[in-house]
Amino acid sequence: MTEGTRNIRLTLSYDGGEFSGWQRQKADRSVQEELERALGRMHGHEVPTVGAGRTDSGVHALGQVANFYTDIRSIPAGKFVPALNKLLPRDLRILESREADFDFHSRYDARLRRYRYFVLCGGAQDPFRLRYAHQLHRRPDAAVLNAMAGTLLGETDFTALSSAKDASLSRSRFVHEASFRWEGDLLVFEIAANAFLWRMVRSVVGSLLSFEAEGKGPAEFRALLDSRDRSLAGPTAPARGLFLWNVEYYASPTRPGRGDYWATRGPAARDDEAGGSGDGVLEGGPAAAGMGEE
Repeated sequence: MTEGTRNIRLTLSYDGGEFSGWQRQKADRSVQEELERALGRMHGHEVPTVGAGRTDSGVHALGQVANFYTDIRSIPAGKFVPALNKLLPRDLRILESREADFDFHSRYDARLRRYRYFVLCGGAQDPFRLRYAHQLHRRPDAAVLNAMAGTLLGETDFTALSSAKDASLSRSRFVHEASFRWEGDLLVFEIAANAFLWRMVRSVVGSLLSFEAEGKGPAEFRALLDSRDRSLAGPTAPARGLFLWNVEYYASPTRPGRGDYWATRGPAARDDEAGGSGDGVLEGGPAAAGMGEE
């Protein structure tokens, strides 16, 4: 273990409306950039961070997870919450900070990532709700939607529901949960998987809503998945309705001894993270095939 260095795990929430996404960009504003700027002011030097999911422009988060290595010994782990929130913009908040196993890696040690997508169904809506949901001027049949969502469960090749620009080596992902439910006039889609392809959740939602509107069912949706043909899918749902809800982890780090490598990488750690919008096979446990979405 690197002497005097601690691994700090953060849980973050952000309004993605004014961000270009999680990952640092050359010109556009990003969550990672704002977080690393605040950490740099605290430490007096650059502090790279790693996020659990690489959310895209306009996508929100209630439970993003990130970690960083600190050489500050005087701040208790829990006190990074108020210390960082004083330096961060109002659309990015630290909800929790705690010391993690030195080998913990927020990206590679994730067991599953859960997203929720919100759809407002009906007539006129106030602008505050519309900022965080897609609007439909009809009420879809949730039973039909759930029957189609059931075809997503298990190991599936999502080529038909991913972007052609996705750089992943494999388009297969393991989906643990996928279902719709009503909360008043709000239709909520929840999906949990080991990892996601770029824009995969938004493509899933857009296609499910489109197929239901056209009177199609599970057989047609399964045929779409089997076709691996993106041109047969529906439109991509807008980013504003999507939230990275939470990330679940294995009980212990999947690669003992990894911490010494990452703690000494410095700013170059960002280069290791920037392997594309959706990743292929990464180091780590079974959940490491890909990292993020949107």
